[in-house]
Amino acid sequence: MKTLLRTRTATILSAGAIGLLALSGCGMDSGSGGEESGSDSGSSESQPADSGESEMPEESGDASMADADLVGKGCSAYAKENPDGAGSVEGMGQDPVATAASNNPMLTTLTKAVSGKLNPDVDLVDTLNGDEFTVIAPIDDAFADVPKDDLDALAKDSDQLTKVLTYHVIPGQLSPDEIAGEHETVEGSKVKISGEGEDMKFDDAGLVCGGVKTANATVYMVDAVMMPEK
Repeated sequence: MKTLLRTRTATILSAGAIGLLALSGCGMDSGSGGEESGSDSGSSESQPADSGESEMPEESGDASMADADLVGKGCSAYAKENPDGAGSVEGMGQDPVATAASNNPMLTTLTKAVSGKLNPDVDLVDTLNGDEFTVIAPIDDAFADVPKDDLDALAKDSDQLTKVLTYHVIPGQLSPDEIAGEHETVEGSKVKISGEGEDMKFDDAGLVCGGVKTANATVYMVDAVMMPEK
């Protein structure tokens, strides 16, 4: 059963776009340069045109967030609570998506679900890290809203767990300005994304923070776990 699931999932996922060069940059390297405040040493060409006021310090989470083209009411708070390290907006950009999610303090339950810790027959880490995706990521509070009996039953059913998890994954990367509409998921059915900006809806799930770049994916954190129709 495990082999069949992984073969099926890998086959579907291979339909996604392959490879993406230099995603982890994503405008987050806002080159903090060593501009010299030299005293007018002659010719104007010795002074870079974009030096001085145009260069801003890159310390605050808000600055990093602006560079990353994020959208959602929860983005500012997340950036402030995680200003640096592997779980920061910039840090997540350095790792493939399953690895980046494991460093995000709001995605601990999702990380367990995709890594075989909820069900040893459902381990999607290598698959998720291996191609280019848009990942709709329910935060921990979203899983907490699922009745415990339902969550326990889901964890024991490897087929259904795989369906639910892959319903949250769309092949290819979609930016905030192109994600609205209906998109076929890795699970096979379509997810409906409506609205725009911080009012975006993923089926009935609300946006927490989206447009987060990882090395191979674009992540949209949402406040509910979505369920495929069938």
